[in-house]
Amino acid sequence: MGRIAYVNGRYLPQARAGISIADRGYQFGDGVYEVCEIRGGALIDEARHMERLRRSLGELRISEPLARGALACIARQVIARNRVTDGYLYIQVTRGVAPRDHCFPPETVPPSLVVTARALDPAKGEAQAAKGIAVVSMPDLRWKRPDIKTIGLLPNVLARQAAKEKGAYEAWLVDAEGMVTEGAASNAWIVTHDGVIVTRHVDQAILRGVTRTTLLELIGAEGLRLEERRFSLAEAKDAREAFVTGASTLVMPVVSIDGTPIGNGKPGALTISLRARFHSVAKASF
Repeated sequence: MGRIAYVNGRYLPQARAGISIADRGYQFGDGVYEVCEIRGGALIDEARHMERLRRSLGELRISEPLARGALACIARQVIARNRVTDGYLYIQVTRGVAPRDHCFPPETVPPSLVVTARALDPAKGEAQAAKGIAVVSMPDLRWKRPDIKTIGLLPNVLARQAAKEKGAYEAWLVDAEGMVTEGAASNAWIVTHDGVIVTRHVDQAILRGVTRTTLLELIGAEGLRLEERRFSLAEAKDAREAFVTGASTLVMPVVSIDGTPIGNGKPGALTISLRARFHSVAKASF
């Protein structure tokens, strides 16, 4: 069965789905998106993803495309029509279709909404986690508001491609002071030699990851030691463990940074434990 997409009021085969070339998402990258894990047919942490979507829309002054309940129904229709049990849901909202002009179009122009779903094999993710991933460091060249989940991801794309060309899975972005901000498509974490879990505090330099937020709940519930603060690339390379978090990667061990092994060069015990327990605190909604 071909994949089905929801596009501005219609469910269409993806091969026939499309938007206008005058859509501001295409012209300016003027839009936002969300990616939500699907596990066992349920959306994981749906409420947090929808709240972040609303925040991103508000920061860019884009109207919500539909009432909250209607968007939730569409999401479930897309999941059902694509028969996705495990995978992810993608939601994109742009400022809509209007003549090309840098200024906002009239408020009467409706936003554009696209919703898709894609199946992923969870066994592949588990196999990757068992080996761990390599990351490389890159200068953080993004605009100054990566806390907004916009579709304008060109610096992230370039960093991720550079990582791939170096045989790594992810790029960690480093600011002018040598501090790690986050990954090109993930939040960055380390575990110090005395067992303290460290991740950057939330500010305008990073995205408030939903997986990150849920993991903080788990860390608190388990009574583990946590510091939300900046950490340097040098500290990361000297860490006992490292990992990344994201909706598609969950808690993914990092075993090397720029070719330097982290710990013993294998996934750390604490990281593995956090990954195994993540869904015990994540909220599933059908």
